[in-house]
Amino acid sequence: MNQSRRRFLQSAAATSAIAATGLGTAHAQSSMSSGKFFPGSSTPEPVDTPRGDLPFLHGVASGDPIPDSVILWTRVTPSEDAMPGSGASEDVELHWEVATDEGFGDVVASGQVTATAAQDHTVHVDPHGLQPGTVYFYRFIVISGDYSKTVSPVGRTRTAPHFTSSPESIRFAVASCANWESGFFSAYRDMAQRGRSGDLDFTLFLGDYIYEYENGYYSGFGPYRLNEPAHETVTLADYRVRYGQYRTDGHLQAAHAALPWIVVWDDHEIANNNWREGAENHDPETQGDWKARRDAAMQAYFEWLPVRATSPSEGGHIYRSFTFGDLAELTVMDLRTYRDQEGNALDVRTFNDPNRTMLGSEQAEWLEGKISTSDAAWNILGNSVMFSPMNLITLDNDQRTEPVSSFLSSHRVDGIPLNSDQWDGYSAARRRLLELLDAKDSKVLFCTGDIHTEWGHTVSLNGRELGAEVVCASISAPNVNEILLLPEGNGVSRLAQEFLRAANPHINHVELDSHGFAIATVHREHADMEWIRVADLADPNASTVVAHSWRWG
Repeated sequence: MNQSRRRFLQSAAATSAIAATGLGTAHAQSSMSSGKFFPGSSTPEPVDTPRGDLPFLHGVASGDPIPDSVILWTRVTPSEDAMPGSGASEDVELHWEVATDEGFGDVVASGQVTATAAQDHTVHVDPHGLQPGTVYFYRFIVISGDYSKTVSPVGRTRTAPHFTSSPESIRFAVASCANWESGFFSAYRDMAQRGRSGDLDFTLFLGDYIYEYENGYYSGFGPYRLNEPAHETVTLADYRVRYGQYRTDGHLQAAHAALPWIVVWDDHEIANNNWREGAENHDPETQGDWKARRDAAMQAYFEWLPVRATSPSEGGHIYRSFTFGDLAELTVMDLRTYRDQEGNALDVRTFNDPNRTMLGSEQAEWLEGKISTSDAAWNILGNSVMFSPMNLITLDNDQRTEPVSSFLSSHRVDGIPLNSDQWDGYSAARRRLLELLDAKDSKVLFCTGDIHTEWGHTVSLNGRELGAEVVCASISAPNVNEILLLPEGNGVSRLAQEFLRAANPHINHVELDSHGFAIATVHREHADMEWIRVADLADPNASTVVAHSWRWG
């Protein structure tokens, strides 16, 4: 979400006006007495995350499942001097194994890989030859250096079903927006438990895996933990350090080790509201060349995530597709690297300009080919910013909910609040995609992150329902109540939700205050969506609950 210092101060100043309406005050007093951190209460004392033992400080991970393989990942730390971003220490040789059992009595694939300082001692293995639709276990073993014979944690993964198979359903987590400072990652613990038990096939992570900000800039009711490095990430070393810090979190490590992830970036992996030639949060005078920063951030991303792709900084691309038999084609879109700059003119026609692009010409052509040639029952689109329209006028017309409008919007056009960073700002491109989907007989599910809040939409074109959009809340990044300095479930948020549903008939569900992730279960004829909520971001081991569910189809 675009949250400049100026807008943050505006929203915070609005809290006194909100309190005068009587909405939320009693809830705030009750929450303060329970020990949560709201205005008037003490602020938390930041804590240090316990560090594991060398050399496998950052766990293991898998990703990008296809029928005969899945990417396996780890990072080895060969010495105290070889922490992420250091560029220090010698190469380390690793042996890797894949087995059908957790005890590794039946090893079906193995090999050797080298962890080098040039890749921040991260490794990626693509062990082709596995069986489709099968659960596997994997591990790494150091075979050189001071930690020779040390064995990594054991990871669990699963290959995709065969291309010609007919699975009855797939079930996966939808997640985004994990901010280190603003809360603990209890949502990942729930995801890990579900993955280990076989309840989920994979996680679809839709961006903002890290946040680039300096300490204290975007911490909600925190900071509960402090960023490393303390300054904003700009250089390759900076991004490597930040990824390394995130991956010391035990819940995140467990979620990666429990099931494969399919990931794509949004903006904060580089800089806020970035586009093809810059970012809202990049200053060339103080932070240097934009392309150098972008390329450094992309390199760190590909080093630290289990991705089968090549960085755009090296002439490749991160957009890609996955097939789950004849049930679903999942296309993961890159909505940052090729887009035009977010519109900010005082003419709403800017956003309807047919020449403005969200995808870029090459990606748009690729996506058209994928959708038009797919024979799957469902087209699932991994989508980092909200696809469905969002009418904010009713929020803006009421002084009690205007601050919520300010949070959800990024610009005002002719006085109308609009989030032009999402597809609303590229409406001609959105209609072209809808027309492409409408030409197919398949059903459509958009899976979306970015906006830190829960939404469930019906997706239609010219009155015909095509499918649905599930938007997950943030893992921990601040949402409406935190920006307004009010507790969850306050009267302002509840009133805003009523206004949003009334002004947007396609909205079936909206919740502005909670954190967590979503689960999508795609069946032949319908899709089930569930929103998992975390009880308390201030609790490292907070409970979670299925708070809402919705079926489309």
